[in-house]
Amino acid sequence: MTTQAEETLYVSDELPTFIHRGPGTDYRIIGSLKSGDQVQLLNTDAETGYAQVLDYKGRVAWLPKNQLSKTPSVKARTPLLEKENQELREKLTSIDSNWNNQTSEMQSKVAASDQTIANLTTENEKLKNELIIRSGKKLEIAQINLDNNRRELILQWFMYGGGVAGAGLIFGLLLPHLIPRRKKRNERWMN
Repeated sequence: MTTQAEETLYVSDELPTFIHRGPGTDYRIIGSLKSGDQVQLLNTDAETGYAQVLDYKGRVAWLPKNQLSKTPSVKARTPLLEKENQELREKLTSIDSNWNNQTSEMQSKVAASDQTIANLTTENEKLKNELIIRSGKKLEIAQINLDNNRRELILQWFMYGGGVAGAGLIFGLLLPHLIPRRKKRNERWMN
């Protein structure tokens, strides 16, 4: 009994495989296929375990189905793997180069940021010192104004006190002359 299926397969990586005119070793050998050769699956015979294939030379032949594989042989895949390996190496080199460039740029930005921070710190210290000096001068001016105000206030109080004392003295001197004196009783009797 044979089944029909068209599928691309590869001769396995084992030894060279003989191909026959029919599904079994009883049929005449018409050639051989090397490992990795590509064939087109045409039919399979479940009783004998053989597969009918069309090879790269256009021959229709039979060979044991267990000698076929869905993946290409290592020999066939090696050039592809080498090409892929080379492409990956180039990508890795490109990524490495980009990484180094980006790292270099970041380091430059960090260095510039450090310089900016240092400049801002210096400017901040300068402004703090200037603020301390200005606030010290303003405090000094305020202290001088306060001292002047105190002096003026003390001087005003002295003037008020002096004025009150002077007025009291004058009033004390004039008061006896303004109020008639009473004569003492004894003096009246005597007169």
